[in-house]
Amino acid sequence: MIPSLEEMSLEELWQLFPIFLREHQAEWKDWYDEERLQLLSFLPANQLVRISHIGSTSVKTIWAKPIVDILLEIPKETDMAVRRDLLLQNGYLLMSESQGRMSFNKGYTPSGFAERVFHLHLRYEGDHDELYFRDYLQEHPAVAKDYERLKLSLWKQYEHNRDAYTEAKTEFIKNYTEKAKKLYGGRYEGEDR
Repeated sequence: MIPSLEEMSLEELWQLFPIFLREHQAEWKDWYDEERLQLLSFLPANQLVRISHIGSTSVKTIWAKPIVDILLEIPKETDMAVRRDLLLQNGYLLMSESQGRMSFNKGYTPSGFAERVFHLHLRYEGDHDELYFRDYLQEHPAVAKDYERLKLSLWKQYEHNRDAYTEAKTEFIKNYTEKAKKLYGGRYEGEDR
């Protein structure tokens, strides 16, 4: 009998769900668009600030893990636990929770990845550095290629250690996120997109 995901150790999960990268696929935008509509079908529109496609699958020029990242920003006065429960009732699994942040996934099964896989980042409005990083990569192809090279160099080394893979990218991401915030100013402050 296959154990449930909740019963597996972190090491078992990393073996079942290794890091792998592939060339950009145009279908990733379609996956995002369809999942966005699905989210809008059950989340109260008046309690949403913005839904955004983030992460490497949103950058057309680089290799990425075939996992579509979605940033879901909600108003600061919204009860995050209520949003969590709605997401859990609609096929998402809670991966992690910290102050003002929750991460979910969809498409992880006891036998491996489903055809479509999503990571959803639930945040309060204004906690959206990923938007700046995404825009910077989209608008600076040479930096996007540097990021791709970094990820490709880490892929096999950390294929079965997602935390170490993520940590090894952190300095690069922080550096260019700060550059983007200086360049773009308050691009995402106080407006719906």
